[in-house]
Amino acid sequence: MTNKSKYADKPHAEILSEIYQKALAIYNDRTEYLMSSQFDETEKSSLQIIADNFENGKGVLTVLITSLIHKLHNPVQDVRFHQENMKGGYSGRGIDNKFVTPFMKEMRFPAMSESGWLTRSLEQNRPYDFQYPGKITPPKLKAAFLHLLDQIQSQKKSAEGYLLALFLRLIEYRERQNIDLAKPTNLTIATIISYLKKHFESDYSSRGASRLPTLAFYAIYQCMSKELKRFEKKMLMPLEEHTSSDKSSGCVGDIEVRDADDKVYEAVEIKHGIPIKTQLVRDAYEKFKSQPIQRYYLLSTSGEDSSEIESIAKEISKIITIHGCQVITNGIYPSLKYYLRLLSNTYDFIDNYVENLKRDSTVKYEHKLKWNEIVSHRTPN
Repeated sequence: MTNKSKYADKPHAEILSEIYQKALAIYNDRTEYLMSSQFDETEKSSLQIIADNFENGKGVLTVLITSLIHKLHNPVQDVRFHQENMKGGYSGRGIDNKFVTPFMKEMRFPAMSESGWLTRSLEQNRPYDFQYPGKITPPKLKAAFLHLLDQIQSQKKSAEGYLLALFLRLIEYRERQNIDLAKPTNLTIATIISYLKKHFESDYSSRGASRLPTLAFYAIYQCMSKELKRFEKKMLMPLEEHTSSDKSSGCVGDIEVRDADDKVYEAVEIKHGIPIKTQLVRDAYEKFKSQPIQRYYLLSTSGEDSSEIESIAKEISKIITIHGCQVITNGIYPSLKYYLRLLSNTYDFIDNYVENLKRDSTVKYEHKLKWNEIVSHRTPN
């Protein structure tokens, strides 16, 4: 049943936002949305057909979302009567123009230029029932569209459930889209650091921002492994998936350099928004103590905890006495600045970072979009 108390009479824009945020939370938490528990096979098939036609069937998608949103806003309305001049009808096109199409564009979902009702196949002055004569193609898209509207009207199925399923598919679809990422040239080191800081620390609705500093430092190592004598005959290992724990992957850090005997030579552990404390140093030692590693970098966007600097130094001294590995703790921005100065061409770093953003599965559409916004100076300095 439609939950009348929850959405009835709420503004259309507020309903759109609330359900989108619910879908985004499900997507970000990787929570399985169990359609099988609430949709029958015909409903699931109909939703899949809508999803398969997001681009070619933008008009149907827009009209369906408008209908579902208005059903939540006004549960007693038969949304199949989509024009005001119909008996008991309402202005679907007006709601679409004012709320739905602008929302779809803002979310970068497939969207019409103005309204779904501007297509001849959907604008006819007939209700969206099984006798609707509009030539919606392919025929299975028309059948799916009319079936879902019939389900919420005749069978009292959940408009919210359908919307959640559609928004989840739309978010997945958006995240799969390629985006041309900017690769600015001739940037000063100060500008690069400024761009990176904004990129790491912007507010995001999607998870994955904690991966960005790792991708930046990996880009530095991609440059250094080719340029610096220290890394001759050494191998920079591929990045592990962000979801893999160091324990399960066998890695001692986020970034590893190994020697010809496949022994860990140098490693970097990166923290995002977590100050370096003495316990982090101890935890790092537990990971690398059985390896003949020479240097271990523990870096954070938040730097060291100022109240534990003396304790951290003592722990590092103990490790070098027992093991011989030099543990280096620092803020990530001073470290990036230092290493950028070692490079013969900082554009190589930018090139590597952008390519890492493209390839890494943890990086979402909004992280990529933010990079372009920063580079084009559309975010505040």
